[in-house]
Amino acid sequence: MNATPDPSSSAEATWRIQPQGDRCLIVSFGDRIDAAVGRTCLAAARKLRDAGLPGVTDVVPSFVAVAVHYRPDGLGHGPTYADLAERIEALLADGIAADNAAGREVDVPVCYGGEHGPDLDEVARAAGLTPDEVIALHSGPRSMVFMLGFAPGHAYLGVHDEKLNLPRRPSPRTAVPAGAVAIANRQTVIYPNRLPGGWHIIGTTPLTMFDPAREPAAYLQPGDSVRFVPISADEFARLRGNRS
Repeated sequence: MNATPDPSSSAEATWRIQPQGDRCLIVSFGDRIDAAVGRTCLAAARKLRDAGLPGVTDVVPSFVAVAVHYRPDGLGHGPTYADLAERIEALLADGIAADNAAGREVDVPVCYGGEHGPDLDEVARAAGLTPDEVIALHSGPRSMVFMLGFAPGHAYLGVHDEKLNLPRRPSPRTAVPAGAVAIANRQTVIYPNRLPGGWHIIGTTPLTMFDPAREPAAYLQPGDSVRFVPISADEFARLRGNRS
């Protein structure tokens, strides 16, 4: 199912709606990671949540698509995928206002290299850069939070300079410490807890990225604009010691 929104919409987009099992459908807006596509996904997800569609239990944006989870018996006039797809089609055709997805501007302090960024030197060699040049490319422009996934509070950010377009490590680590800032494929992830992972660790933030006692529990939210701020090891220790 394909559609194009009203030309008066503030965000021009095309989409495709497809089933994903019998309790989820996917609305796809593209096939590559791109800030404009990401903002469209966030805006569309917000619009679908606000619509209060019968039977819908969750709406989850990702890099290029939005997953709509639903209970087939909650649609009211038949447990069919076609019913929900038709309603979503009509909502999106009415326009997707991209500014609805605007998030906060957030600074994330990062101690790069050394024990806090064990892969920084290796990344620099692979990219043909110095460690300082890698840090400058990573911390210079702001990065958009595209989505949370893999684990609660696990943020995916990008898109970085092409020079930082490195594949994941050939062998993943079985345990990556909480707060690790790691890159791969022109993206950054920040590990919210001790988790397995195959990305290149170039630094660590002293911030607590996920706290179930906090509201919201995830420090970063989709749509946020993040600036990575280089800090010293002493500043890292001070901030980590002061965090709640």
